[in-house]
Amino acid sequence: MKAIGYYQSLPIDDPAALQDIELPAPVAGPRDLLVRVNAISVNPVDTKVRKNMAPEAGQARVLGWDAAGTVEAVGSDVTGFRAGDRVYYAGTITRPGANSELHVVDERIAAKSPQSLDDAQAAALPLTAITAWELLFDRLGVPQGGGAGKTLLVVGGAGGVGSILIQLARQLTQLRVIATASRAETRAWCLGLGAHAVIDHTKPLAAELQAGGFGEVDMVAALTQTAQHYAQIIESLKPQGKIGVIDDMPVLDAMPLKTKSLSLHWEMMFARARFQTPDMAEQGQILAELATLVDAGRIRTTANASFGPINAANLRRAHALIESGTAQGKVVLQGF
Repeated sequence: MKAIGYYQSLPIDDPAALQDIELPAPVAGPRDLLVRVNAISVNPVDTKVRKNMAPEAGQARVLGWDAAGTVEAVGSDVTGFRAGDRVYYAGTITRPGANSELHVVDERIAAKSPQSLDDAQAAALPLTAITAWELLFDRLGVPQGGGAGKTLLVVGGAGGVGSILIQLARQLTQLRVIATASRAETRAWCLGLGAHAVIDHTKPLAAELQAGGFGEVDMVAALTQTAQHYAQIIESLKPQGKIGVIDDMPVLDAMPLKTKSLSLHWEMMFARARFQTPDMAEQGQILAELATLVDAGRIRTTANASFGPINAANLRRAHALIESGTAQGKVVLQGF
C-alpha cells in the first residue's frame, strides 16, 4: 500500500523529512477496524514526533492522527461497525499513524462520520475535538449546560483545539468565552466561531482583560506558548481558578499557583488509548456525540486549508505551516 513515512528526524525543508513509501497492508486485530483512508488532517503532534522521535535504523515511521475513511473489514470481536461504514477517528500514538492507504484502529476510539460532512471536512475534527471535549468537561470540570456566570479564557483560540473549544463552550455550556488572537483574520475567525470577545496575546493578558472590562477569569485553556504566557495566566485567574494545559514546556513550576489556590489540569488525548483505560470507549462516544452536533448544525468543521492529495510533498507543506505557528483551523489532505 502507499504510505508517507520517514527514516530519520530531519528539518521539514529536507525532501527526506517525509517520503512516499510502500508498506505491507495492515491486518485488523480482534477489536480493530481496517479502514481505507480517504482524508487526513495534520496536527502539531505530527511535527513534534517527526522532529523528536527517530525510527529504528532502516525502519520507516508513519505519522498521522486524524483520519476519515471507509471500513473495509472488521475484527472478530467488533460489534459496532461493518464493512462500508464511513468512520472518523484520531487513533493512538502507540500504533502506526494514518498517513497510509489502509489503516487499523480500535473500534472503541472511532465513530461513524457526520453525514453532513465529506471525508476531508470530517478528518479535521477528531483529535482536536476529543482534546477540547476532555479539557472542557473532564479536566476543567464544566458540566454540560453549566458554567453560568463564569468566564473561560482560551489562549490560542484560532488554532485547531481552540477552534473546537470555542464552539463546544458556546453550544454546550453557559460560559462567557474570551479567546486570544493577534491578527485581524484570526480575531474574525474566533468571533465567527462564537467567542464573546477576543484579546491580543502579544500583549499582557491581564492588562488586556482589564482593558476589555472583563477582570479576572475563572478558568484558562492554555493551548499554545504556555511557558511564555504562564505568569500572565496566573495573574489573570480568580482565586481558586483552574488552568487546563495541552502544550509542552521544558519545565513547569507549580509553586506560583499556591497563593491563589489555583489548580492545574493536564489534557493528553492519547492517554486513554495508550493505557487502555477502562473508559477508553468514551472517545468513540465523544466522536459519536460530536457527529450528532455537526449534523444538527451546532458545530462546524474547522477545516480551513486543503493541501491536495495525500503525498509526501503536500505533507511537508502542511508540516511547514504547522511549524510556522500561523495555522488557522485545520489543514486537510484528501485522496492518494
